[in-house]
Amino acid sequence: MHIREEAAERHTLSVIVDNEAGILARIAGLFSARGYNIESLTVAGVTEDETISRITIVTNGAPAMVDQIIAQLDRLVPVHKVTDLTELGPHVERELALVKVVGTGDKRIEALRLAEVYRAHVVDATTSSFVFEVTGGQEKINKFLELMREVGLVEVARTGAAAISRGREPA
Repeated sequence: MHIREEAAERHTLSVIVDNEAGILARIAGLFSARGYNIESLTVAGVTEDETISRITIVTNGAPAMVDQIIAQLDRLVPVHKVTDLTELGPHVERELALVKVVGTGDKRIEALRLAEVYRAHVVDATTSSFVFEVTGGQEKINKFLELMREVGLVEVARTGAAAISRGREPA
């Protein structure tokens, strides 16, 4: 009998937890101890309820592995709810990047033109550099960075994904 290996898929998990010290370390430890990869990890320290935090985790794995991650997260005491937003369906997911670009003359003009196309905002400027703020999906930010490399990209500070389900009901 030939056993087919399941392909790894990108999954965005929303984890609702008590807003208490140490929970992030416990969740990261769970992933580390089992060899699971975290592509992105974002914590919203304050939500609609100040006693609750939302952790957004982006991971890659076969469906069976993602199911195992969810089950193990669900067993942690301060975890209230784990939702696989990818499985749930359409959801809103955004990242933020601060992008420093250095250049003069035509390179400077091109950096500004590209920023306008990608709806990036200038948050700092000197006579030889810009810091742009760009938000959007992972693909948009990756493409923006790729283009900025050609005109003088020198530094990037990037958040992980923040995600939320669509519609009236909380996930």
